[in-house]
Amino acid sequence: MGKGLAPSTVARVRHAVTNGLSYLGICAGAFLAGNTPFYGLNLSNGVVFPFYAAEAQGIRKAAVWVLAAGEPPLQHYWEDGPALTGWGDVVAKYPNGTPAIVEARAGEGWVILSGIHPEAPESWRRGMTFMTPATTDNAYAAKLIDAALRRAPLAHF
Repeated sequence: MGKGLAPSTVARVRHAVTNGLSYLGICAGAFLAGNTPFYGLNLSNGVVFPFYAAEAQGIRKAAVWVLAAGEPPLQHYWEDGPALTGWGDVVAKYPNGTPAIVEARAGEGWVILSGIHPEAPESWRRGMTFMTPATTDNAYAAKLIDAALRRAPLAHF
C-alpha cells in the first residue's frame, strides 16, 4: 500500500496528522501508520508493527476473539492484520494478549489503529463461523470512528 504513495504524499499526510488531524488506521492503514520501509507514515515514533501471531501459523483470515477494555469479548474479522505492540494505549487485545487496537497522540493529532476489521460486512465472513453478529462488530467500528473524529480516548488496559 505504501509503495503506491509518493514520498510527498506520505509527508503531507504525516504533516497533517502531527499538526492536528485525526487518523483511524484499520489493518493495512495501521501497518502504514507504523515505521515501515515502504513509505510508512511513522506516526508510531519509530515502532514497526509485526503481523498478529496467526500469520506465522499460516492463517490468512479468521474469526478472532478480541477483548476491548470495558467491553464484552467480540469475535471480529481479521485478515493479515498487525499486532500493535510497542506504541500507544492498548484499547483491545487479541487472544494471546498482544494489542489489537491502540490509540495515542501523534504530535497534535489523534490516532487510533486497529489490526482487526470491525467494519467488515457480512459478505466478508463467508465460509467462517462467527459468534458475534456483523451488526454488533459494525457498531463497534462506529464507536472507533466516533472516537477518532471527536479525539475521545477509549477505555484502555
